[in-house]
Order: sequence, then structure tokens, then C-alpha cells
Amino acid sequence: MSTVTTPSQSQAASVPPRSPEPPRARRGRSRREGSGWLFVLPFVVVAVLFLVVPTLWGLGLSFTEQSLMGNGGWVGVDNYAEAFGDSTMWSTLGNTVVFTLMSTVPLVLVALAMALLVYTGLPGQWVWRLAFFAPYMLPVAVVVQIWVWLYQPEIGFFNYWLDRLGLDKVGWLTDTSVAMWSMALLTLWWTVGFNFLLYLSALQAIPDQMYEAAALDGAGAWRRLWSITMPQLRATTILITVLQVIASLKVFDQMFIAFNGGSGPGGVTRPILQYIYDTGFTGYRMGYASAMSYIYFALIIVVAVGFQVLTTSRRKEQRRGR
Repeated sequence: MSTVTTPSQSQAASVPPRSPEPPRARRGRSRREGSGWLFVLPFVVVAVLFLVVPTLWGLGLSFTEQSLMGNGGWVGVDNYAEAFGDSTMWSTLGNTVVFTLMSTVPLVLVALAMALLVYTGLPGQWVWRLAFFAPYMLPVAVVVQIWVWLYQPEIGFFNYWLDRLGLDKVGWLTDTSVAMWSMALLTLWWTVGFNFLLYLSALQAIPDQMYEAAALDGAGAWRRLWSITMPQLRATTILITVLQVIASLKVFDQMFIAFNGGSGPGGVTRPILQYIYDTGFTGYRMGYASAMSYIYFALIIVVAVGFQVLTTSRRKEQRRGR
């Protein structure tokens, strides 16, 4: 009875057996693989000392009555129960959410418009790029001081021109219905340059062949914008939106400096981080401030995860549609 040899069996038979690796070579390879930890170790040490340890220490602090004036005892979840019933915490959280909505939308749309203007061949591009990005390089104290001068009720730039036009002057920092918009406008001028750079980089990465093919098919400028440019910028838009929402939820500096540590007119511009700061460093209740900060941290995590789930589900739906 004859046996039939398959091609895989013949190939396996023709391959000579692999000789065992010498012990010295194995030791040298393991040393090379283990040397990567030497490069990672400095980052791990810094992350543990300045991120992990403070996070765990603050979490433990939130279960105590720790004060700047002395040590406090263990209170368990009493700080968290008090925080959930604290109307001031919820009102300042609402102020933060309002600011996030006011600032995120224009920071995405204005940045996109600026990037499109530069990308389409606006004369003197280097001047526009510098003008759009330069404010982002300024410290927050300088930016706030500039805008506080612009917002001055009598000698400020805005009210001067409103008066020249015969319009009523506006209490930019004193009117409860305008103060938060003033902070959003300040933040827009200061931080839009970073989003502008992200959009400009994404525009430059779009292949020119796509526009050329669309032009040959008779697509006009608006059709190319909506059918090519905007879909190609979808991932960048999601990234900018997520980064901007998280950054706006952490607002503190511009409000604190503009109102000299106060809460603004009627408390409408007081963000939750300022309330946490006041509770810990003015009211000396470090344990309670830590509990509120961890509640707020959990809310930010929920927002970030929600964005991730939403974008992932949309991508799956788009793939199914294809």
C-alpha cells in the first residue's frame, strides 16, 4: 500500500530541525528585553510620586474631617452625603456646565473657520497663523488683565465704541446676564489657536487627489467642502470637542483672576473648582473639599466615557452602512 505525501508534509520534511538556542544567546536576549525598563523607570517613578500617591492620599482624605488647622477624625461617607445635599455645589456645577456649553461650540466652529481661511490660500498666511496662535502662548494672568481693561465700564474699549455708536453701555463683568458670556469670549480669544492648529494639520493631511477628482466630476467649492472636507475632519472634530469639553469643565483661572477671587455678579460665574478651592483653603475643610473634588472627577470620567461610547457606536453604524 503506497502512502501519499501532501505538499505540507514534504515542506515540513525538507526544513531542517532548528538547533537549540545557546544559553549565552538566551541570556543576552533577555538582558536586551529587560533593558527597556530602565527607560520606563523614570516616568513610572514620577507618575507614582506625583499622580498615584496624591490621588490615593486625596481619596483617603475625603473620608476624614481633615483641616488646615489640624488633623481630623474618620467620618466615613459623611462628606459625600453632605456634598450631594449641598445646594452651592450643585449651583456652581451648573455654572460650570453653562460655561462649557457657551465656550465649546464657538471654540470648535471658529477654529474650523480660521483653519479653512488659512488653508484656502488667504494672503499673508504666516501673519494669520501667528495672529491666530499667538494668544494661546500668553499666560492666563496676562490674558485676563487685558480683557478686564477691555471690559472696563467707563474707559473700556467695548463700551467706548458702544457709546460712540449711541448704544447703552454694558456691564461686562457686573451684569448677571452678560458676565458668563464675557468669560466665554475671553476664553475663545485665548485658546482657539490650539484648535486652529489641529484643524489646519488635519486639512493639510487630506489628499489633493480627492479634490481634483471631485472637481473633474463638476463638484463646486461648497460641494467639495461638505462631501470631502467635513467628512475627513470628523475624527479631528470629535477629538477637539472632547478635549475642549474636558478643558472647559476644569475652568478656574480666568474666573478667579477676573473677579479677584470672588464669585462674580450674583455668583453666576463661580465654577465648581473655585468652590472646592474656597472650601479647602478658605474654609479649611480639606476633607470635605476632597470629597467634592472626587465627585466632580467621577462626573468628568462619565462625560469622557460617554463621548467614547457615542463615537464608537457611530463608527460601527457607519461601517454597517457601507
